[in-house]
Amino acid sequence: KEGNAVSLIQSIYYPFGSGVVVGDTGIILQNRGAYFSLDEKHVNRLEPHKRTLHTLSPLMVFKDQRPFLVMGTMGGDGQPQTHMQVISNIIDFGMDVQESIEAPRWVSTSFKTNQHYADILMMEKRFPQNVLSKLESMGHKVSYVEEWSQMMGHAQAIMVKKNGKAIYGGADPRGDSAAFGW
Repeated sequence: KEGNAVSLIQSIYYPFGSGVVVGDTGIILQNRGAYFSLDEKHVNRLEPHKRTLHTLSPLMVFKDQRPFLVMGTMGGDGQPQTHMQVISNIIDFGMDVQESIEAPRWVSTSFKTNQHYADILMMEKRFPQNVLSKLESMGHKVSYVEEWSQMMGHAQAIMVKKNGKAIYGGADPRGDSAAFGW
């Protein structure tokens, strides 16, 4: 009615966070600190009074100063990459919100902050073989992941069109997810 929008991401990092429950509250403490590096030269090294790097990034795209796309995703270092791919699919390739979320996805692990993988381009097997072969011939270290792999993140989005009169939701089949709008 008023055109308000919210994108919210709640995370405890690993599936059961730290595994520590606060008293009898049922509240599980997060373990985002596991993302710190013990390498003293690493940009994300463990040190006093420092927050660990994270990629939690709720997203809103505005068009004509009104909400156009509200989105969130999980997936660690892949979160901003998933955002970019979904936005590009919608704006550059004219896909609807669900189609853009279901499109084949890739995640690069070539960032200096990443300590879990080393310089790998992970790609879903749904990409055409000629794309995968071309990337390998250019020297990329490509790792193929299964179709609809959870390693590619889970995106949820709401697209608002026609001056807020039409709301479209998209939810990722790669995991349990939902998008709500009214």
